[in-house]
Amino acid sequence: MQMTVKPSTARFVASGLLGLCTSLALTSAALSHEGVAGHSHDHKHPANDSFFTTRGKAQVLPLAKEEDVFHFVVYGDRTGGVPEGLKVLEQAVADTNLLSPDLVMTVGDLIQGYNEKPEWMRQMAEYKEIMNQLKMRWFPVAGNHDVYWRGKGPAPAGQHDSNYEQHFGPLWYTFRHKNAGFIVLYSDEGDPVSNKKAFNDGKLQQMSEQQLKFLGEALERHKSLDHVFVFLHHPRWTGGGYTGTNWDTVHGMMKKAGNVSAVFAGHIHHMRFDGHKDGIAYYTLATTGGHLSAEIPGAGYLHHLNIVTVRPDDISVAALPVGAVMDPKEFTPEFLAEIQAARKVRPQITASDLLLQTDGSAAGQVTVKLHNSSPREMQVTASIDTASRDWLSSLDHDHLTLATGATETFIVKLRRVADPQATWTIPRITLDRVFVGETARIQLPSVSTPVELDLAAVPADYFSNQTDHCLEVKGEQSAARIASDAIGLPDGPFTLEAWLNPSRSEGMQAAVTKTQQSDYAIFCDEGVPQFDLNLDGKYYTAEAKEKLPVGKWTHVAGVFDGKQVRLFIDGKPISAVDAKGKRKKNKHPLYVGADPDNSGQPTRPFIGKIDEVRLTAGALYSEAFEPAERLVPSEKTHLLLHFDRTLGPYVLDHSPRGSKANLGTKSTLTAR
Repeated sequence: MQMTVKPSTARFVASGLLGLCTSLALTSAALSHEGVAGHSHDHKHPANDSFFTTRGKAQVLPLAKEEDVFHFVVYGDRTGGVPEGLKVLEQAVADTNLLSPDLVMTVGDLIQGYNEKPEWMRQMAEYKEIMNQLKMRWFPVAGNHDVYWRGKGPAPAGQHDSNYEQHFGPLWYTFRHKNAGFIVLYSDEGDPVSNKKAFNDGKLQQMSEQQLKFLGEALERHKSLDHVFVFLHHPRWTGGGYTGTNWDTVHGMMKKAGNVSAVFAGHIHHMRFDGHKDGIAYYTLATTGGHLSAEIPGAGYLHHLNIVTVRPDDISVAALPVGAVMDPKEFTPEFLAEIQAARKVRPQITASDLLLQTDGSAAGQVTVKLHNSSPREMQVTASIDTASRDWLSSLDHDHLTLATGATETFIVKLRRVADPQATWTIPRITLDRVFVGETARIQLPSVSTPVELDLAAVPADYFSNQTDHCLEVKGEQSAARIASDAIGLPDGPFTLEAWLNPSRSEGMQAAVTKTQQSDYAIFCDEGVPQFDLNLDGKYYTAEAKEKLPVGKWTHVAGVFDGKQVRLFIDGKPISAVDAKGKRKKNKHPLYVGADPDNSGQPTRPFIGKIDEVRLTAGALYSEAFEPAERLVPSEKTHLLLHFDRTLGPYVLDHSPRGSKANLGTKSTLTAR
């Protein structure tokens, strides 16, 4: 958990666990109350003046139960951690004010303690200053940190007992609220004769006759109430170091009373539920700003508060992580605009001399720019993505503070050793971002930017004597991506062709496409191939009349000769549509095996195999021809992909442009 918190700080960190708590609460409600999802509407309901509609024939909805109900909150230990734990307590107070329960209880260890009176007084005032920001009454419980004396000379009688009672309240007490009684017990009386206090000695963890007498009187006072709740610091029922105490006597008294619903304690700094014993539920809280031996929220090691819902016939207890409660009034249009601006802060590569060799080695440096266009300060951490372990980098979690409007640039040196057969990654610059708002520090999702690698000279024999492979596409992440500016296709006539082997015919499948209300594509619509071209904002489509055979290779070529859009299947002219105009272009990538969506991401995948993709300036075909199984480049070729071998995450382009196709995360090359 991030410790520098203000109202709403940790809310996004804990939102996942809050969702779990919410879903559990809804499930519980669905099982135990009428009028929720799953309730049968197959019978008529009696008229109720509380329900009104002008829809005459609609079913009448069952209403919620009308019953007395109230809520109270319980805080865990605050001590043993770093001083920033007080910030967690501040956040808990802010959360509680939003929840607006009737009252707040604690389970002790309010201050760090273990000191002499001057420091004890300072810590007491510090704690009360925070707690007094609650909009409802709060009630303390004494823990060992609050009462144990550590100082020069002999400890005063009772150690800090008298200081506690003077500034916090009685060591044990009870009160009534609505239909419930609240009893606070003191679990650190120690030995009044020797003046010793210790929580790891059962003989020093006894309830005195005086306190047991009080408990009996308190239970008698509350015998007519629906519920009684008991609070103390040490969970003596757990055994261990508490062996030898007289907790069995206490439990017997509560059992005899018959209306004690739950007991709450702390001290162990992790959540624990010991079930129901004789109808009494035993809860132990973790911390609300105290030390955690581990931070595993799902296992109960977390900063939290318990919220207890009390009805006449039952109670429910839920744990909320500190910071999980949100104030919907904070989400103003102005605040949301600030967050949107902050989300745009991401690493930009402004210069690079990083060269990739065909043996897999690379070396060079890139210039990274960060600009904070948001109206608030941003704290960022720049690093190399953890997936890029095969790269050596000069960047090592560099921390930067960006004032609003500020721009920072830095140089990152990168190097990769030669290993052409190994699976390797494209290096990415990752940015962890914290938005420093007026009342909150909000952790935004991390973003990353890939570092584009320029190819060094490709050997003349790189594309020779290779086993014939192809690209197998099974979904969007199997497609290959070619950047728009790497293609450089001029206006005028051109030819787009590929060998296709579909695995199925259903749906609109994108074979080789760059469309988005613009540019060109080869699609298969329910298995029927078509060539699309956008001229002056209008699509012209040449389509076949028959489906491509499944499991068989077919050559498909789309040609624009300046006058017509034409489609050729296995070298035979199939369709021609008159078309004139200037090609409408876009900056989206060209995909082999998918179609770019509005944001340039792959969609509508071609399910099957694709090979020998070639894009050529000029109309190569005007009449029937015999398609070559392996295509060759010419001076007018702008893209030629054989899909025979990979260079890390790339397939190299055999055209004079010497570009490359980025393989998807699930791309595979398979023998043709």
